[in-house]
Amino acid sequence: MNPSESRSDDHPETTSTRHSLDPHLRRYAARTKGMTASEVRALFAVASRPEVVSLAGGMPNLAALPLESLSEQVAELVASDGLVALQYGSAHGVPELREQICDVMALEGIQAHPDDVVVTVGSQMGLDMVTRLFCDPGDVVLAEGPSYVGALSSFAAYQANVVHVAMDDSGLQPEALREALAAAERQGQRVKFLYTIPNFHNPAGVTLAVRRRSEILEICASHGVLVLEDNPYGLLGFDGQTYPALRTQDPDNVVYLGSFSKTFASGLRVGWVLAPHAVREKLVLAAESATLCPPTFNQMLVSRYLATHDWQGQIKKFRETYRERRDAMLSALEQHMPAGCSWTRPDGGFYVWLTAPEGVDAKAMLPRAVTARVAYASGTGFYADQLGSRQMRLSFCYPTPERIREGVRRLSGVLTDEMELYDTFGPAAQNAMSGPQAPSPDTA
Repeated sequence: MNPSESRSDDHPETTSTRHSLDPHLRRYAARTKGMTASEVRALFAVASRPEVVSLAGGMPNLAALPLESLSEQVAELVASDGLVALQYGSAHGVPELREQICDVMALEGIQAHPDDVVVTVGSQMGLDMVTRLFCDPGDVVLAEGPSYVGALSSFAAYQANVVHVAMDDSGLQPEALREALAAAERQGQRVKFLYTIPNFHNPAGVTLAVRRRSEILEICASHGVLVLEDNPYGLLGFDGQTYPALRTQDPDNVVYLGSFSKTFASGLRVGWVLAPHAVREKLVLAAESATLCPPTFNQMLVSRYLATHDWQGQIKKFRETYRERRDAMLSALEQHMPAGCSWTRPDGGFYVWLTAPEGVDAKAMLPRAVTARVAYASGTGFYADQLGSRQMRLSFCYPTPERIREGVRRLSGVLTDEMELYDTFGPAAQNAMSGPQAPSPDTA
């Protein structure tokens, strides 16, 4: 045996490491195996091309913001408070902003003390911190199926196992939640929390029925399971209705995530966590270890905006803008979609969830859709178990109504061709076109 063969036997990973494009492969922690690029993020580079109508991303439409007034506020902030705004701050967040956040949450019936609010770099940071605090590797997180792709990424990064709970047009199904908890207990699994987006769900577009909310909270409390309520769209109901937050009914067992990304400016990355007092203490420590402090300048700018602008009137303008776009999408779907397709009809938020007929694989079809100059987010990206192959998320928040209608028309043509291919040749022809990496799981 020559020396090179001996080294390979002693260290079987040497060959794979030597041929890997990443020379640090052997050094990574085990938890990095769960860190993969989301399908939605990977799509942005293609979907941002001007000739492509993108129904994929969830970018807020900021055209209605008072930019001239905001530019004056930025200049005044630097001139009058620059030495504070540009300096390090507290991991807890600017006190004035935490008080204003309590006023924002009061619109949903939440009574909170500013001390229990922790300001974060977007609500995604809050998701990450809560998961880090509560989840050991192998713990179970319950989440609606489908669920927000950013949450699934956080859960995977901390090696939590996601168990999806079924939804219908009225949101999370209480009986399905009971069954999921009972199954976890039979298998000796530890369920740490239920992650839920009750209002104008991302990606499904549905809203949890008010009559179900107390039942779901009671189920979780009876099993000793925390509830993580993510509510970035709660003030964007198209009829002006604001649903009562889950937090209002069980403050001791609900951690609430909020954000200014959808109701002000996503680029400022200002969100927050409202937590029971003991949890809040650990959240501040987690924030210190992650960022030392969230950007003080951004927080003070948001605070000035809330203090000097008619922010509730601005939210009303956003609602009207998104309602117009929602209506354009729903009417275009009714006009163009082939028979056998179905979709949700959201009364707020950013998204429609479309289900294609049997035989359509939305992920495998996506390259052909991009060739036809339309993009969407395939459903498999919103499941931890790669279900959702017949589903796609269609976003109506950013394109104009005219672009939305054109995008749906293009998508209809791609879907029609896909269905005709399946009807003529069956799945074998589809698989040949899709290539060996195309997913095969399906959902009912």
